[in-house]
Amino acid sequence: MSGRTDLFDVEQVSGGRVVLLLDGGGRVVMCQGQLRTVTDRPAEDVCGGRVSELPIDFDGWDPVSAPLPPRDRSGWADVRHQDGSTVRVWWAAHRTQGTDGRGCLIEIVPALVAARREENSALVRALFQQTKVGLAIHDLELSTTRLNLTPESLGPPSAAGTAVDPLGKGIGEVVLSEDAAAVNEQLRRVADTGEPLVDWVHRARRRDAPELERVVSLSAFRLEDADARPIGVAAIFTEVTDQYAARQRMGLLQSVAERISGDLDMRRIAEELADCLVSQGFADLAAVDLTEAVLLGEEPGDFRAGAPLRRVAVSAHDGQWPTEVYARDATFRLRRRESDNMNLGLPIVASELSELRELLADDPARARLLLPDEASSFLVAPLIARGHVLGAVPLWRTRRQPPYGQADAELAQEIASRAALGLDNARRYTREQRTAEALQRSLLPPAASESSAVQTAGRYVPAATTAGVGGTWFDVIPLSSARVAMIVGEVAGHGLGASATMGRLRTAVQTLADLELPPSELLTHLDDLAVRLGEAEAGPEGDEPPPEGGLVQPLVPTRTPATGATCLYCVYDAVEGRCEMASAGHPVPLLVVPGGDVRDLGLKPGHPLGGGGDPFESVTVELPLGSLLAFFTDAILAGDEDGLRLRRLTRTLRTAVEQQEAAAEAAHRVVGELFPSPPDEDVSLLVARTRRLASDSVASFEFPADPAVVAQARKFVDGHLGAWDLSHLTFSAELIVSELVTNAIRYGGEGPFQLRLVLDTVLTCEVSDTNETQPRLRRARLTDEGGRGLFLVAQLSHRWGCRYTEHGKTLWTEQLLTDAFELDFGP
Repeated sequence: MSGRTDLFDVEQVSGGRVVLLLDGGGRVVMCQGQLRTVTDRPAEDVCGGRVSELPIDFDGWDPVSAPLPPRDRSGWADVRHQDGSTVRVWWAAHRTQGTDGRGCLIEIVPALVAARREENSALVRALFQQTKVGLAIHDLELSTTRLNLTPESLGPPSAAGTAVDPLGKGIGEVVLSEDAAAVNEQLRRVADTGEPLVDWVHRARRRDAPELERVVSLSAFRLEDADARPIGVAAIFTEVTDQYAARQRMGLLQSVAERISGDLDMRRIAEELADCLVSQGFADLAAVDLTEAVLLGEEPGDFRAGAPLRRVAVSAHDGQWPTEVYARDATFRLRRRESDNMNLGLPIVASELSELRELLADDPARARLLLPDEASSFLVAPLIARGHVLGAVPLWRTRRQPPYGQADAELAQEIASRAALGLDNARRYTREQRTAEALQRSLLPPAASESSAVQTAGRYVPAATTAGVGGTWFDVIPLSSARVAMIVGEVAGHGLGASATMGRLRTAVQTLADLELPPSELLTHLDDLAVRLGEAEAGPEGDEPPPEGGLVQPLVPTRTPATGATCLYCVYDAVEGRCEMASAGHPVPLLVVPGGDVRDLGLKPGHPLGGGGDPFESVTVELPLGSLLAFFTDAILAGDEDGLRLRRLTRTLRTAVEQQEAAAEAAHRVVGELFPSPPDEDVSLLVARTRRLASDSVASFEFPADPAVVAQARKFVDGHLGAWDLSHLTFSAELIVSELVTNAIRYGGEGPFQLRLVLDTVLTCEVSDTNETQPRLRRARLTDEGGRGLFLVAQLSHRWGCRYTEHGKTLWTEQLLTDAFELDFGP
């Protein structure tokens, strides 16, 4: 069998048909077809004979007595074969007028062929008589030749259109041109290729009712004649406007949900919402307006007339937002009518804007709010969550789309409700982020500091989301004798808890720094503190993770953020030009020296805080004058597998050194180069340009363990204070030095001892000995002969203290250069 199914080629079902031509006497003049198949006799035996000789019962018509039927007749008959079997056939006799007089034409077909013919006829009649499914036949020019739907069945024309009779017309004369173009393209492809079109859904708005939305499902196939030559296209179509609208509605809702779900940035949610409404064809112009309170993360409160709104997102179908309405980031206020409508929580629809344009002709402020020039209808859906108005979503359509209706308003209200919940979650998240960031910033020191030792600039770059805001910090702590401590650290975890823990650790570092411990020893004490914090704040199950599932979660964290925190502590001495540093799991700073060389500090970071174990190692590095140190947290090089960020950071620091930029300029350059957008994790950066104290600002005197040397020490002080024009401090400085030198000789070991004067913003007097015993200030009783030395020193100095050195300890005092002294021995 050929590729053409027998459902259509009825002649192939049972061997075909037979056609007999009779003359006026009932003789067979001509025989065509497969007579043997039907009658079991060859055609040559029949031609010339009478039709009555055929073994066929013509159902009451006797070709012998009446060789010509009185009228066209047809009926069923049984054909007897020579083997005794019979074949059921359908016959039809038609009177004809031949050249030799009257005649008769008889057609004989097998019963199955006749049944198929009848089925085909019934099918065609049924298709063209029913009106539920459209059926159209087009010629090869795609003009409509047959159609089962009458113009009346399609509905009367609207006021915007005129009646069109589809017969004899092209599709573009019946359907709007923008819809007809796509339909013609599909039917032309079917006509040219013969490939059927199945269930293709497209808009097909009628010219006689252009404002009515109409979507059809179209299937088409090519029509061919008996010789397989194309003669036209048959199209079957059904209107699926309601189903299409429902699918579009669900698709739009799903698209909006996918694009705004999981996002906690209000501006990004608003932008995605506006873009989705336009890209999905629901609006030609879309905007999202939010109250100022919502944008700040505050509780919205009651929405009142005159409350400010900001347009945070806009989207246009052609990419050009009209200038005659409020643009993005514009702020405006609503009047009472618009405010009352928003408080009601119901969408507002205007399907036709002509009257509104006339009404607002003298009110440019409201026209700027509501009426773009190209708009033909608009829809405003308020954004309401948990009973509070967050803003509104104004939408506009142009003439290219049908005007908004009530169904559109219901859909817009549902979309706005879902969007409002997402925006409110983002608002609450913004409030938490602002709180965490504010706490974080409040715990950090001033961004810049300046001393004779270093010029520093710190930068804190908060993460883009609360999930990344945590406990990174930096600090600069002035120490005695033109020394300064620089610290950078990071707490494990994020949020308010991490910020609070950062504040505790920073306070602990400041307290330990006041003891002037070496960096490695200070980190050891800080590590012990982190261990104690971890033990004190552990949950009821220690380090066991909380159970998964369930609604009740432990309120106490099972692991304090102090455990796992990192810290780097560095002390720079401007007199010696050296820095000593140690690290508890923190990245090593970069050192860039004049000339642009980057030096390896040779520091090996120890374990993070709270881990216990091996002691921390420290390194001491000589720093050339004008060197630049950059301390930073892990996030500054996060994801730098190929080393690109490190190279960019190094290049930026080299440029800062070469151009002799201040620390603040260098820090600004680094942040701008590495973080054009907020990072995923918050970042702390501390840049320090080192300085050296002038050699004539330091004076040293080494002395043995001999009480007679006290007078020499006073003379040494008197000479240098005179040279420094500080004679007004001579008396107090001599008393301080006398007490410190005397105590060193008496209690400080075997010597030698050293007296050093350092002139900076204060006058520092130092006495170093080899005894590691910490001196203790006490108030002597009236009957005591001694014990008043340190008390006297404390009264005469602005500050005093003691620090341990590699070979003992150093007692130091600071005196303000302008202050006079007063002695207070109490009552």
